[in-house]
Amino acid sequence: MDTSKPSAAAYRNLVTATVGFTLTFWAWDLVAPLAGDYKDRLGLSSFQESLLVAVPVLVGSLGRIPVGALTDRYGARLMFPLMSALTIVPVLLLIPARDSYGLMLVVGFLLGLGGTTFAIGIPLVNSWFPPHKRGFALGVFGMGMGGVALSGYLTPRIAKHGYHVPFLVVAIALAGYAVLAALLITDRPGRPVPTATLGARLGRAGRLRVTWELSALYAIGFGGIVAFGVYLPTYLKSWYALSPTDAGTKAAGFALATVVFRPVGGWLSDRIHPAVVTSAALGGVALLAIVQAFDPPLYPGGTTALLLMGASLGTASGSVFALVSQVTPQPQVGSVTGIVGATGGLGGFVPPLVMGAIYSAKGSYSIGFMLLSDLALAGCVYAYARMRTSRPDEPGPREGPLVEAHGRAPAG
Repeated sequence: MDTSKPSAAAYRNLVTATVGFTLTFWAWDLVAPLAGDYKDRLGLSSFQESLLVAVPVLVGSLGRIPVGALTDRYGARLMFPLMSALTIVPVLLLIPARDSYGLMLVVGFLLGLGGTTFAIGIPLVNSWFPPHKRGFALGVFGMGMGGVALSGYLTPRIAKHGYHVPFLVVAIALAGYAVLAALLITDRPGRPVPTATLGARLGRAGRLRVTWELSALYAIGFGGIVAFGVYLPTYLKSWYALSPTDAGTKAAGFALATVVFRPVGGWLSDRIHPAVVTSAALGGVALLAIVQAFDPPLYPGGTTALLLMGASLGTASGSVFALVSQVTPQPQVGSVTGIVGATGGLGGFVPPLVMGAIYSAKGSYSIGFMLLSDLALAGCVYAYARMRTSRPDEPGPREGPLVEAHGRAPAG
């Protein structure tokens, strides 16, 4: 096992990428904390409100596929500042779009750009850290999803000083970060650079069985985080009659639990097989979803169940990407990450729509939580029974060369 220590450059890239992931995730989640205001202002149904908060999730998720593959080809040094700068445009467009549901959907579509940076940071961090440190490093980078917690807590509070203020704050922060990223992010010397076309690389990644196994597990773990991140304020407001500010605060607490436990999942995966960690975490989600399906009082039952569920989902998300680094060929990490990350995000797109539709039809969320429990239990069993024996799938001999190395790659 490689026991080399990560370099100072590795930690510099990790910190810079994590900050960028946090800011772009805040931008990606700007609509959800204000969904109640949009619902009242535009007279939306529960389903329309759910669609409004879900559209950025869909686009940000699907966008990870090409962005991950482009990162394999052009590197994070170009892609991180570029995508951060492009995200400024839809953030500012949220200001004039507030009085039109159609325009909000269009801007929400563009806002999905903020969700694609995940597929930039994973291959960057993976390339800089030796295998025995990757689980923890990827978990630390994954803490950037705390941008959802920042959004849930800060966005409605900043909006009290003027509807447009949070969007201006985030736009300025993104502009500053884009400059910082251009100066501080560097691709690892000698990293393998693909020579095949974008379509060919995505096709090769798609033919790896492990890509779809990891996608399914991540759709449950990270998809659960995204789903709760965008829909929990609505759930708490509708079911527990909380004010928008209180609902946003409680949702931020849930998101914080997922953030704190994501590196825990990575750290455990450096010591225990990540498939075992994933299985245990998803088993916890299954049990806690059943508890919440019985509609416990918010204090202490509901709060405890939701926070523990957040911790379990965060742990699972960290361990799944530790598993990615173990079973994916290094030159294809970006492409596989894009597909896995997209599927995880799509896992967060569907539940808000389902929850909104169920609540509109039945006046209850219990069915939705039971469905989550079933999915988590299936993932728990599959991770333990199948993924413990997975190994990297290399391209077949007929597929030809995939990459060229620029310079000599250091060991590890």
